[in-house]
Amino acid sequence: MRLLFITATYIGDSVLSSGVLQHVMDRHPEARVTVAASPIAAPLFEAIPRLERIHIIVKKRYALHWLDLWRHHAARRWEVVVDLRGSAIGYCFLAGRRIMLGRRDRSRHTVEELSALFGIDPPPDLTVWLAPRHEAQSETLIPAGAPVLAVGPGANWAGKQWPGERFAAVIRHLTGPEGPLEGARVAVLAAGHERTQAEPALAALPPERTIDLVGKVDLPTAAACLRRSVLFIGNDSGLMHLAAAAGTPTLGLFGPSPEWRYRPWSPRADYVRTAESFDELFASLNAGRRAPETLMNGLPVETVIDAAEGLLGRVGASA
Repeated sequence: MRLLFITATYIGDSVLSSGVLQHVMDRHPEARVTVAASPIAAPLFEAIPRLERIHIIVKKRYALHWLDLWRHHAARRWEVVVDLRGSAIGYCFLAGRRIMLGRRDRSRHTVEELSALFGIDPPPDLTVWLAPRHEAQSETLIPAGAPVLAVGPGANWAGKQWPGERFAAVIRHLTGPEGPLEGARVAVLAAGHERTQAEPALAALPPERTIDLVGKVDLPTAAACLRRSVLFIGNDSGLMHLAAAAGTPTLGLFGPSPEWRYRPWSPRADYVRTAESFDELFASLNAGRRAPETLMNGLPVETVIDAAEGLLGRVGASA
């Protein structure tokens, strides 16, 4: 028995599909699993149980990447084929059952949309799959000691990036005298090319209280590091969704993206957004008034601090 799961292109969407993948694997506990994923999302699936193969989808002209997928896997019979790319490739495989994402329903959260596709009610929790090596590396990167506040100052688009200086202000308040995380360390996570955006957060505390993980960990190790953190604060990004999936109390920062569609999916999560609505920011983009660096200036530091303290008070801040 085999399962073919064609996941989304982006990291965040792939994380949001983890619950439905785990559901299908639970329904077919003997099935070997092949995941077709983009190069950036593929590491998320390295440690899933009964993994047979990860097929890397590198987009090519004339949709030849789908021909590559078919050529490598058409000879097999699949118990279930899942296609979350909305392509027609799933119909080209011999399968007992096909689950194909069609027209998107952008009026509700992505997890709810995917769960309805699979007939799952209530929607499942998200999942991260870790191997012992990921856990071991996280223990080396974040050794036992003072609690850790994790922050994610990057995003896949500058418009979604809250100013780095504001991240620094939040870090100093939460970990400073009389803050709810007084004396805590800060772990800064971002892709290597986002170091400039991460610099203010890295400089917010003395070096002995700063853990620089910018460009230094793969996605599963990042998830393991997030599990060792008492709180994550970050922009709407794949890292934000990974933090929520890892079970870390997560505060997502929103501006030019719809929070009803992409808020962090977890009972231990919350979000705040700019004073301007998504529709207002989107209209400004259409009118050609795009900010040169960020569209997140309408989110004050005080709003983020209040939300972080409220989330910590609700879920509890334990080391």
